[in-house]
Amino acid sequence: MVVGAGIFVLPGVIAAKLGSAAIIAYLICGVAITLIFLCYAEIGSRVTRSGGSYAYIEEAFGPFVGFISSMLLWFGWAVLSDAALTVAMINTLSIVVPELQEPLWKLLFMVVLFTFMVGTNIIGVKSGIRLYVFNTIAKFVPLALLLLVGLFFINVDNLIITEWPSISNIGAASLILIFAFSGAECALNASGEIKNPPKTVPRGIFLGLGSIFVLYLGLQTVAQGVLGAELANNTEAPLAAAANEIFGGWGIKLLVVGGAISIFSTLSGDILVTPRVIFAAARDGNLPKSLAKVHTKYKTPHISIIFYAFMIALLALSGQFKVLAVMASGSILLVYAGVCLATLKLRVRDGAPSEGQFKMPGKIIIPFLSCSVITWMLLQLTGEEALGLLALIGISTLIFIVQKIIKK
Repeated sequence: MVVGAGIFVLPGVIAAKLGSAAIIAYLICGVAITLIFLCYAEIGSRVTRSGGSYAYIEEAFGPFVGFISSMLLWFGWAVLSDAALTVAMINTLSIVVPELQEPLWKLLFMVVLFTFMVGTNIIGVKSGIRLYVFNTIAKFVPLALLLLVGLFFINVDNLIITEWPSISNIGAASLILIFAFSGAECALNASGEIKNPPKTVPRGIFLGLGSIFVLYLGLQTVAQGVLGAELANNTEAPLAAAANEIFGGWGIKLLVVGGAISIFSTLSGDILVTPRVIFAAARDGNLPKSLAKVHTKYKTPHISIIFYAFMIALLALSGQFKVLAVMASGSILLVYAGVCLATLKLRVRDGAPSEGQFKMPGKIIIPFLSCSVITWMLLQLTGEEALGLLALIGISTLIFIVQKIIKK
C-alpha cells in the first residue's frame, strides 16, 4: 500500500531540494516512520476491532476526537491522496494514450477503473486481497529490475555530498517525502478481519516498512548515481529517466507501465481497507447509519466501498496533484500524532500491554519522540496549507455538533 506514485516522482523532487544529500531526508523519514509505527505496533496489538487509527484514537479519547481522526483519515488522507494518485495515473498513461487528456475519455476511464475495483472488493476480502497481491508483484518487478541492474551503472562520484543543505530545505524535503512513506497504517483498518493481530500486526509492520526503506534508499541511490546533477532536472519522471540511461528507450515504457500498475495497486488496496474506517465510524454512530450496512451475501461494507470510490473520482476530476498530495500529508501526520498520544493514554489508563501483546521499549520515550518529529514536520507547512487543515478540522467539528443536535 505504501509503494504508490510517490517513489516514481519524488527522487527528482528531493534531489532538486537537497542535491546529492537527498539521503538525509530518507534517513529522517525512516527514523520518523519507525518511531511512529512502534506506537502502532503496540496499540494495534491491544485494540483489535476494525477501524485502525480511528479505532485506536476513539478508544483512548472518546467519540469526538475519534470522529475528527476518522475525518482526517478517510477524507483528509485517504480520499485526497487517492484522488492525487488517480490524477497521477491518468497523467502517466496519457503519455502513451493521449486521448486520456480529453475530459470525456478521462471520465470514462475512471468509471471503468472504479467500477472494477469496487465490484472486486464488494465480492469479498479474499478477492480484494488476491487482486492486491497480484498488483504488488506486478509493480515490484520493474522497480526491482531497475534497482538490481542500476547498481552496475552507478558513478560513485555522483553520490559524494559536495554541499550540505540548510535545515529548512531538509525539513521541506522531509515533509514532501513522508507522502511516499505513508499508507502502512491503512492495512490496520481491517484489524477485525486479521488473524492473530497481537502477533501479525507488529510482524507485518516491521517486515513491510523495513523492506520499503531499503527499496526507496536503493532507488534514490541508483537514480542519483546514474543521473548525477541531472536528477534534479527530472522532477516529473526521474526513475524513467534513469531507466532510459540504463536500458535505453524501452526502459521508459517499462517504468511508465510500472508506475501505472503501482498506482492501481495502491488504489485497489485503499478501496479494500479504507472503507472499513467509514464503516467503523458509521457503526459507532459518527456517520450516517447507511454507511454501516453489510452486504447480505458477501458480508462486506458495500455502501461504504461505493461511497469511498465515488469521493475519490469526484476530487480526481480537479486534476490538482500537488494540492491534493500536500493536504493529504498534513492530515496523516495529525492522525499519526493522535495514535502516538493514544498509545500513551492507554498505557496510563490500562497499564503496560499484557503477555502476548507487543510492548515497545522505552515506555513513554518513543511516543514523545514521535510527536516531536511530527510537530517539526507540520511546522514546514505553508500558511495556506495549515489553514486548509484547520478548516477541515473545523468542518468536522461542526458536523459532529450538528449530528449530536439532530440525534437529541
